[in-house]
Amino acid sequence: MNVPRWLLRHRIIIEPYLGTSAYGPKYGPPTKDVPALVAEAIKRVRDATGAEVVSTAQIYAGPDLNCPTGSRVTLPTGRTTTVINVAHHTAPGLPVPASTEVMCE
Repeated sequence: MNVPRWLLRHRIIIEPYLGTSAYGPKYGPPTKDVPALVAEAIKRVRDATGAEVVSTAQIYAGPDLNCPTGSRVTLPTGRTTTVINVAHHTAPGLPVPASTEVMCE
């Protein structure tokens, strides 16, 4: 069971992180109108290295979301931010929807 699409009221744009080049970060083509639920709140989270950092936006989307750490995300407000970490939530056999949680700078 996936998170119901009617709960995903916002639309975001994701440019997936592909790695670094001689000129800095390299991103894939933007995926537009991705359904999500966005909460802009300040929270302390841990990044991929385990360091404590501040997240200013949290995104909840379907389980098939392609948004690796380091991706660039444009929020519904027009603000562009970078992904700190991504968590995929599943609970096979339980009546809980599968989803993806994305923490952004």
